[in-house]
Amino acid sequence: MNMRAVVAEGIGSFFLFACVIGSGIMATNLSQGNNAIALLGNTLATGAILYVLIAMLGPISGAHFNPAVSLVSASRGDLTWRVATVYIVAQVVFGILGALAAHLMFDLPILQMSAKARTGLGQWVGEAIATFGLILTILGTVRHRPNWVPATVALYITAAYWFTSSTSFANPAITIARSLSDTFAGIAPQDVPPFVLAQLLGAAMAAALSRFLFDD
Repeated sequence: MNMRAVVAEGIGSFFLFACVIGSGIMATNLSQGNNAIALLGNTLATGAILYVLIAMLGPISGAHFNPAVSLVSASRGDLTWRVATVYIVAQVVFGILGALAAHLMFDLPILQMSAKARTGLGQWVGEAIATFGLILTILGTVRHRPNWVPATVALYITAAYWFTSSTSFANPAITIARSLSDTFAGIAPQDVPPFVLAQLLGAAMAAALSRFLFDD
């Protein structure tokens, strides 16, 4: 087991999740009720931190920060299932710590449960499409333009925040963490299971298609 890789996954998840939630809080505080401006601020911060974290930690762990990515990597034989499991635990645990740190930074109650409903067929389809596109972006860029991975992933998520009905969580771990934050980025706990199911379905479809598109 490469502990440096596991630590990299934990640190990356911490900063990514803290950024998503923290920038949502900051955007809400500054936007004076304009949700479009709040989403724009949240989007730009998330895209920026993704580029930095993938460029910095990608050479160590692959910079997954996302159980869907780790599961697809294991299914393709790029990771063992044991390593993928440890990655996922690190992503969830340190991601939740990132969410709690965001609350602490903004003087909010550290322990929260979101009341923000995110449900319905449109949002579930949005999550499946968001995750499908993310996995396809990663696998295609790794195959053909590996040096571009930080940019393509960051740009994809920046775009998907706006073209998907769900604002592109595309990550089971961050979906769990956001259920513990009653803020702009939150999701009600009861809405987490169908979001995660949609994400895994989208990831599985992308993994299958990528074998046809990208594999020799």
